[in-house]
Amino acid sequence: MNIYPVVEIFHSVQGEAFHTGIPHVFIRFGNCNLRCEWCDTDFLSYKNMSLKEIVAQVLSYDCDRVIFTGGEPCMQDLDTIGRELKKYNIHLSVETNGTIKVPKIIDWICVSPKDQLYPNVTIKQRSGDELKVVYCGQDLALYDDLKLGFKHHYIQPCYLENETVENNGRNFSLVEGIVKSNPGWRLSLQTHKWMGVD
Repeated sequence: MNIYPVVEIFHSVQGEAFHTGIPHVFIRFGNCNLRCEWCDTDFLSYKNMSLKEIVAQVLSYDCDRVIFTGGEPCMQDLDTIGRELKKYNIHLSVETNGTIKVPKIIDWICVSPKDQLYPNVTIKQRSGDELKVVYCGQDLALYDDLKLGFKHHYIQPCYLENETVENNGRNFSLVEGIVKSNPGWRLSLQTHKWMGVD
């Protein structure tokens, strides 16, 4: 029996980047191979769920799009769960840090590299649909080569839960200026945080 560590499964709209505003079922897996300070997931608190339980919960929503997220979803057996969901014509997306190759079953690949925090980490998934960089003051030249493998390029302000609205606002203004002065990058905002939804 296939067992997966699941933090939560929920139905919401995508709040970031290319698919902003489109309803999805989010499967948030536990565990991660990195520890980013801005991560909004307690990926060490999860329950073990069987493949059958996960699929049943996904199918309980009237939605044909699933996003695997985490933690780091590519630590899990996405091939098996992906094949099962594909039986129901579900479009599969993944949001990954790129340190583990994404299986071919995935329809949409979003890589959010964390190499500005972990310079010794190798980005193995160097192609996909969407490159989403959380801006923490790093030089964007760091991504010049990586950008070549992706169709869409996003910079997202680093949003810290415990930070003041004023300080988070300054970070948003900074990133807005960076996007204006760096053609080829687009601004991604975590609109779900502003709306107060998951």
